[in-house]
Amino acid sequence: MKKVIATAALMLATLAPAAMAEQKIAIVDMGAVVAQHPQREAIGQQMEKDFGERMAEVRKLQEELRGLAEKSQRDGALMSADQKTELERQAQALQSDLQLKGKALEEDMQKRQNQEQQKILMDVKRAIDSVAAAEGYDIVLEARAALFATDQVDISAKVVETISKGN
Repeated sequence: MKKVIATAALMLATLAPAAMAEQKIAIVDMGAVVAQHPQREAIGQQMEKDFGERMAEVRKLQEELRGLAEKSQRDGALMSADQKTELERQAQALQSDLQLKGKALEEDMQKRQNQEQQKILMDVKRAIDSVAAAEGYDIVLEARAALFATDQVDISAKVVETISKGN
């Protein structure tokens, strides 16, 4: 029985390298591919256009709040108690408005950014699939997952080229 198990183990050990040698493996640097995506800049410009007014409003509120703080420091000693109280109320109202609008803007921008990121990642995935199929790769790994790889197995440039051509 031991002889049969030893023979089977020896056969598997000798066949495993042969089976692995038939695998064609490539790597892709996802960070570099996403950074070079042609739509990345257009998406940034579109987000600036879509959220520009709200961002300007938040900046305006920040400036108003800063102005009130400066006024309080500069003129605080000369103000009556009622004037100081009114100034503090204005500052608190501005602070509340700023927090509310700032948080809403941040959440909306984050949501939109995630949606756009997903679109880019799906586009990259399609390009990787296309390059892998065209060149006969069995496995494509993220470059950071590989401890070592030669430049010949890096298909990142081909993926970017495929994306640029529109898959």
